[in-house]
Amino acid sequence: MMFRLAVATCLLLAVVATATAADTGEPEMEVQSSYIVHVAPAHAPRPSRRGVHARRTYVSFLRDHLPAHLTRPTPNVHYSYAHAATGFAARLTRSQAAHLRSQPSVLAVVPDVMLQLHTTMTPSFLGLEASSELLAESGGASDVVIGVIDTGVYPKGRASFAADPSMPPTPSTFSGSCVTTRSFNGSAFCNNKLVGAKFFHKGYEAVLGRRMNETENPASPLDTVGHGTHTASTAAGSAAVGASFYKYGKGTAVGAAPEARIAVYKACWEEGCGPADILAAIEEAIADGVDVISISVGFPGKAPEFHEDPIAVGAFNAVRKGIIVSASVGNDGPRESTAGNLAPWILTVGASTINRRFPDTVVLGNGDTFTGTSLYAGPPLGATEIPLVNGADAGSYFCEAGKLNTTLVAGKIVLCGIGMNTRAEKGEVVKLAGGAGLILVEPEEFGQQAKTSSHVLPATAVTFTAAKKIAKMASFSSRGPNIQAPEILKPDVTAPGVDILAAWSGASSPTGLKSDKRRVRYNIISGTSMACPHVSGIAALIRQARPDWSPAAIKSALMTTAYVLDNTGNVIRDMSTGKASTPFAHGAGHVDANRALDPGLVYDADADDYIAFMCALGYTTEQIAIFAEEGSEVDCPTGMRYAGDLNYPAFSVVFNSHEEEITQRRVVRNVGGNARATYTASITSPAGVLVTVKPRRLQFSARRQTREFEITFAPSGTGNVTEKYTFGSIVWSDGEHKVRSPIAITWPETESRVATM
Repeated sequence: MMFRLAVATCLLLAVVATATAADTGEPEMEVQSSYIVHVAPAHAPRPSRRGVHARRTYVSFLRDHLPAHLTRPTPNVHYSYAHAATGFAARLTRSQAAHLRSQPSVLAVVPDVMLQLHTTMTPSFLGLEASSELLAESGGASDVVIGVIDTGVYPKGRASFAADPSMPPTPSTFSGSCVTTRSFNGSAFCNNKLVGAKFFHKGYEAVLGRRMNETENPASPLDTVGHGTHTASTAAGSAAVGASFYKYGKGTAVGAAPEARIAVYKACWEEGCGPADILAAIEEAIADGVDVISISVGFPGKAPEFHEDPIAVGAFNAVRKGIIVSASVGNDGPRESTAGNLAPWILTVGASTINRRFPDTVVLGNGDTFTGTSLYAGPPLGATEIPLVNGADAGSYFCEAGKLNTTLVAGKIVLCGIGMNTRAEKGEVVKLAGGAGLILVEPEEFGQQAKTSSHVLPATAVTFTAAKKIAKMASFSSRGPNIQAPEILKPDVTAPGVDILAAWSGASSPTGLKSDKRRVRYNIISGTSMACPHVSGIAALIRQARPDWSPAAIKSALMTTAYVLDNTGNVIRDMSTGKASTPFAHGAGHVDANRALDPGLVYDADADDYIAFMCALGYTTEQIAIFAEEGSEVDCPTGMRYAGDLNYPAFSVVFNSHEEEITQRRVVRNVGGNARATYTASITSPAGVLVTVKPRRLQFSARRQTREFEITFAPSGTGNVTEKYTFGSIVWSDGEHKVRSPIAITWPETESRVATM
């Protein structure tokens, strides 16, 4: 399976290579594909036999574990794992994989699928001006290395990745390096800013079933897509004065952590990302000694269970070693239960808007005017009225290649719906058919949001409502509830992810179309991919300012200080409905970088807590062993019997009946400036729920002291709630700090609600 990057124009491929045997009378051999094999730690190579030696050992492992009739075609081991997981990735047939699953030394065999990428003003919008408290106290995070797992980097001529003589030497804790290939000169491109660049493609090729085209997609860290360059510079790019996408967004483009170092691990390519490559990239990032991992990638469709998710497995082992892992929630909103990267040890980020738009106007012949959004940078259409044709009347409402009637389209503006192909491809189709311009119609579920994108001809995106008249949670951000662990609220937080200006690859056009020969240094795109690196950068700043905080404590600080009110004093709106957003869209709220430096209290957790959490979810011993440390025994503790008791900075409750009462338990640590502090709880109860907290006051007499509390949720009346979900919050305050946690209630289905669905 391949992952997808989190840009709104997602890349997806589910092609498995087919092999044929020559017509020689011999039985046809099975097709091989890529699998990740998790090996029981007792049967893994010894620590002294990692890397190349470990791969050779796993070749011997396969020889020993496969019977003679299953040795053809010969399995090929392309990665071994020791830090992000225990095991290896290999090209296997289904029969070989099935046999390995039956072996006691093998914990799991997981097939690879194609994963997807989740695709200037934002630092000031986040409060990260040069004078901000967080930047001042962290020094811009110059001792922190952010590992960006994406499509690589295009450093040539990009100020975001330029050497800075004022920066101190690379941290001694980092041991990574930059590789050199025919298309990437590591010694020339890397410096004290870009401190690492590596690539991983064997899993990708195994899923595709063919070798990559080295001319168009060179095996190197060089970014030929643009996505990785964009996310890396968003997280930690140096200041680039005068950056813009043509006339749009001109200003200084700078990353959230401008002094942090960047190490790039290219595991995503033109058609997606191989899970084996993603896990290999996490493996290398851990071994290199990064402090933060930023990964804007996720599974297409339903999120897998944690033990079958290479991002969750790799992130678990990274977090165990003190590395913060930030990942995008996905772009499948506004439908519910679409959130990805659901593990509680991952900092999962949704996308919100910023106070910037790129408006464009559509004027009809009758004088009606509609405001859309556009990033077209070519010559305008002029003042002459141009005929309009609906794509549906010209052969294809979705403006698919080869389906538009050129006679009907020639010289006209074409109205096209979203779907079937990318936004940029629709413009290309209209242009090739002789059209003069394009009006993109957003899906009805996107509500008030019209999504900005670059085009090769005059084009404007308008809302569905406006389109009907013609013929700030972002709508695309994936939503909860969490399908794998409903007791864990996802996403965790939101950050800017709409119309983000950042560095771009000189090997790719701004639209991603091969027919588009334009090249730009900076591009404006949207997606939870763009939101994730903002939070990765902020986490890097906090890591330097608070080096003794665990990844869970940093996540807690970001969540409990996040805000849910916009600049008008109202709850942040959901652009798909125009109404107030909920915690299933915005999580704990929008990150507030400076407040996160001093949260007052934190909810902490470690690897043992997460193991107990999976035990409470009902995971088997073999499934949990995938996450266990080498040499440790898997034994579910008796302390946590309910997954809702994980020490998480949010409360998600699922009622199975209207008479049920549920209690969750938490522990908070005093990290405020005052050793002696008293926090009092205030509760905003969700509709239909009576919420009680015991004790109601928490008294601390020392810094780092912990206190426990219980919070009980009980339905306050039968049949009074007609909504499927209701929401509230709990705030602990000592008069100086406000430690806020959202509450989400999921109600059982009722006959009346089912009848209206």
